[in-house]
Amino acid sequence: MRLRPPRHRVSGRAIGWWTAQSAVFALPLPLTFAILWATIPPTREFFMWSTLISLVPGLLYMAVMPSWRYRVHRWEVTDEAVYAASGWLWQRWRVVPLSRVQTVDTLRGPLQQLFGLSGVSVTTASSSAVAIKGLDQQVGDDLVAQLTRNTQAVPGDAA
Repeated sequence: MRLRPPRHRVSGRAIGWWTAQSAVFALPLPLTFAILWATIPPTREFFMWSTLISLVPGLLYMAVMPSWRYRVHRWEVTDEAVYAASGWLWQRWRVVPLSRVQTVDTLRGPLQQLFGLSGVSVTTASSSAVAIKGLDQQVGDDLVAQLTRNTQAVPGDAA
């Protein structure tokens, strides 16, 4: 097995998905401060600064993280292994030999479905699952079918 970075990018729609995910985490606090700023006159200055101080990092996170993750996230399946690279600040690169694969799962949360995306999780007995997130739904379905065929054809000790 030759170790190398994976070749395939995730779907471009993953950028929108990651942006929506980041908005869910980055915007509630500044929105709460903005509502308080607008509705409680004696504390307007405090809540104005609180809104700005909490909004700026959230907007930076929403602007930077999705495209950065898109550049890092890659995947590939060969006849011997599953390759996956993920993360953004803490980047992870994993290789799983097909002879070690025990289960292959499809992951589709509500937000992923909204963007037409899915994920594939490849589990072995000896480590945590390798997750490939942000795939086009059809690519994810095809990948699960391919991995199912490939793992059945590879002799090994995963069972």
